[in-house]
Amino acid sequence: MSEDAPVNIGAVRWPDPESAAITVRRMQTKLHHWAREDSSRRFDDLYNLVYDPAFLVHAWERVAGNKGAATPGIDKVTVPMVEVWVGPERYLDRIREQLESQEFQPVEVRRVLIPKASGKLRKLGIPPIADRIVQASMKLVLEPIFEADFKPCSYGFRPNRRAHDAIAEIHYFGSNPRRYEWVLEADIKACFDEIEHNALMDRLRARIKDKRVCTLVKAFLKAGVLTELGGREDTLTGTPQGGILSPLLANIALSALDDHFDRQWREDMGTEGKRRWRKKTGRANWRLIRYADDFVVMVSGQREHAEAVREQVQTVLAPLGLRLAPEKTRVVHIDEGFDFLSFTVRRRRKRGALKHYVYVTVSRKAAQAIKDKVRQATYRTSRQGMEFDELLLKLNRMLVGWANYFRHAIAKRLFSRIDYFTWHRIMRWLRRKYEGKHRLGMPEMRRRFCDKGWRFAWKGVVFTGAARVRVDRYRYRGYSIPTPWTSTPTAAPTGG
Repeated sequence: MSEDAPVNIGAVRWPDPESAAITVRRMQTKLHHWAREDSSRRFDDLYNLVYDPAFLVHAWERVAGNKGAATPGIDKVTVPMVEVWVGPERYLDRIREQLESQEFQPVEVRRVLIPKASGKLRKLGIPPIADRIVQASMKLVLEPIFEADFKPCSYGFRPNRRAHDAIAEIHYFGSNPRRYEWVLEADIKACFDEIEHNALMDRLRARIKDKRVCTLVKAFLKAGVLTELGGREDTLTGTPQGGILSPLLANIALSALDDHFDRQWREDMGTEGKRRWRKKTGRANWRLIRYADDFVVMVSGQREHAEAVREQVQTVLAPLGLRLAPEKTRVVHIDEGFDFLSFTVRRRRKRGALKHYVYVTVSRKAAQAIKDKVRQATYRTSRQGMEFDELLLKLNRMLVGWANYFRHAIAKRLFSRIDYFTWHRIMRWLRRKYEGKHRLGMPEMRRRFCDKGWRFAWKGVVFTGAARVRVDRYRYRGYSIPTPWTSTPTAAPTGG
């Protein structure tokens, strides 16, 4: 920042959370406004904000409110331990002193291996509480600046954006009259593990002039990993998954891909006339839709055009140290259908009509995943220490949460089928748990454990399932999605 943006860092007392949130939001709005006004501006004197009391208090609130607050790093410290033994203010005092004197040094993250649906293991890095707070504070400072540069085609790990926006844009460009029929379905191989640090830092320095901030970011990147066996590994590349700052840093790196396709769109395909001319001369038009390291490129043209786009993507990713995963990258026609973010997108003829429409449904993998969770929750081992009302509560939360994510797809029948499957699992669970010397018959089970018809209920808890969630369409919001720091969004042309 320049001299026209002084920051008061002389606060003696720690502000309350509400006052801190207001102060942070006010400062973020200014940063975002300055970044939008001048796309070439490089921000200096940001480091003072990182250890500003309001930013640290707000960062603490975010870390403490996270579901991983009770998960320790390598120092074995958790948020509840800090609250009981030290107190948040004394803990933040120590962090602020270390930041102000530039003595703060990130330590290794604790590696945890999380099983994936494919059978492989995902590497998750868990930083200590102090590192999480500093990362959260840095994100509060950096995010509004880079959000001014991020392109609308990116949806993952960004405020006010969600997976449904990405799916809605795919539906929009695949439908008539745009008809982007060929799809490059792509996935970046080990994206969070292989991002080249120098390339990432170059993109960071394009906006951040403050060397202290850049040095701290690089220190987090180079902090290393403590493995489950107790050995230390250097982090020569990548941003460890699990860190609060990692998704933002990954988006900063991958914005190179967004910038490439956005520049092509504006220069070569930005108007209806340009797109029509390209079609007449045998050229293609295309659009990138990205959610973190998963993305698709919708192509209006032929298969060979989509294959050529794949080569473009590889060329853009190479300087970042990234490459496409061959087993998850393919060119497919929209009539064949493809999976993206657990949805299946496919164009087919409407029943009883001649026209074709693009339909969004729940992927088979996602449907099987919820069945597996229900099966696990109602497995025989759960009958020992769980009462019936506890089981109903657990299943209700599980199914409603799952259904809320998929409520904008064509899923009404699927929700009913999932409930039917769950009902039978509950019925078997009940018969085995409560039958004594005599088998629990269906009439007796209905009398004891159902309230209306065959609806399970126990101690005031009623099985509601997924079908209670209303299914409705999610509308494409175009390029008019506002940030938290803009009252009126700036819309860009969205024609196809």
